[in-house]
Amino acid sequence: MKKTKLAIALLAIAALPASAQKLWSLDDCLQYAMQNNITLQKARLQQQSAAEDVKGQKGALLPTLSASTNQSVGYRPWQDNGVATVTNGQVNAKVDKTYYNGSYGLNAQWTVWNGGRNRNNVRLSQLSEQQAELNVAQQANSIEERICQLYVQCLYLDEAIKVSQATLETSRKNEQRGEEMVEVGLLSKADLSQLTSQRANDEYNVVEAQSQLANYKLQLRQLLELKADEPFDIAVPTATDEQALGDIPALQSVYEQALLSRPEIENSKLSIESSKLSLAIAKAGWLPTLSATGGLSTSTNSLSNNGWGNQMKTNVNMSGGLSLSIPIFDGKQTKTSVSKARIQQQQALLDLQDQQKQLYQTIEGFWLDATTNQQRFRAATASVASAQSSYDLLQEQFNVGLKNIVELMTGKNSLLQAQQNQLQAKYLTLLNQQLLRFYANSSL
Repeated sequence: MKKTKLAIALLAIAALPASAQKLWSLDDCLQYAMQNNITLQKARLQQQSAAEDVKGQKGALLPTLSASTNQSVGYRPWQDNGVATVTNGQVNAKVDKTYYNGSYGLNAQWTVWNGGRNRNNVRLSQLSEQQAELNVAQQANSIEERICQLYVQCLYLDEAIKVSQATLETSRKNEQRGEEMVEVGLLSKADLSQLTSQRANDEYNVVEAQSQLANYKLQLRQLLELKADEPFDIAVPTATDEQALGDIPALQSVYEQALLSRPEIENSKLSIESSKLSLAIAKAGWLPTLSATGGLSTSTNSLSNNGWGNQMKTNVNMSGGLSLSIPIFDGKQTKTSVSKARIQQQQALLDLQDQQKQLYQTIEGFWLDATTNQQRFRAATASVASAQSSYDLLQEQFNVGLKNIVELMTGKNSLLQAQQNQLQAKYLTLLNQQLLRFYANSSL
């Protein structure tokens, strides 16, 4: 009795981790990935870097101020004349061959106008920051889409494993029934070996489906950046036939909404704006540049009779001025830059058209898959019902010796294929319906 209680306690303890383990829903996976996916974190760092670039370009509009100093020691080896001083009625002559110089200055400069290059650089960096933000959204969409695909694949394989396990259980019963029939002489050993082979093949199918499910969960774990020792399993919601038979969003409606919300389209539009600014910046190379300068300087010398403080005051020099630079010939550098900027602008326009075309093709693919698989699901549902009735009848006839092993196995394989087709069509329909809504609303 004590051993029995101990065994029950141990089994209960062993079951605790599994029951306490968190089951990840699709929303859980998406939220966790948005915070922890490394690719997405890198994209956010690039966005932060772009924000710093904006600050740097704005700083270029401000004047610059710098301080400088120069300290030097000089030596005049053949200097004969010195400075005579009278101390207590005595005349002293001193020859300074070594002397010390010091200079101090403040210099300011400000680019008043350079053809709008600096201001356009600010606007260009701001567009780059917006593009970096859109890149983050684009990466997030890509990750969300991939997670959704993997999650639905896991749901499909979970159902497929149940079907394969049910088929395996039927094969075991058939094999057991075959052994009984061999004993009474109603079935040959050759036919029994076929039943045994069918049961072994069904066991393999279960293991293969479990292996595929483990692989998809591994890919999902990697997208979430979970550690290898962290437990992970997904929650399996109920996916009804009514959901798969629900309305499919209209193709044109999804495309029109996606044009207004997809970050890759907005990014391409910003690339066109950036190319216009790049062209304006390139053209600024033909325009003059006006700069304002100012300076404040002073100096000291050890050979002077004045003290350091007096020299700093009396040697002060202030200056200010304007500088105008007019480009005349720059070796066709500006002309080349303008030509390349125009090519970049045409490329940006073509990129937008290409993105729009790719977006339509992607949405059209989802729509066709959803429509086709929904029709397949209807047909497969009817096929499963027919195959199930046929197999049940075959099994009854086989049990009383009216059908042979070949007919029984053929009916069983037909039923299994129909069930797998039904599941595949069902989950592909659900997946593509969800992706269509995602492209229309930018949320899963």
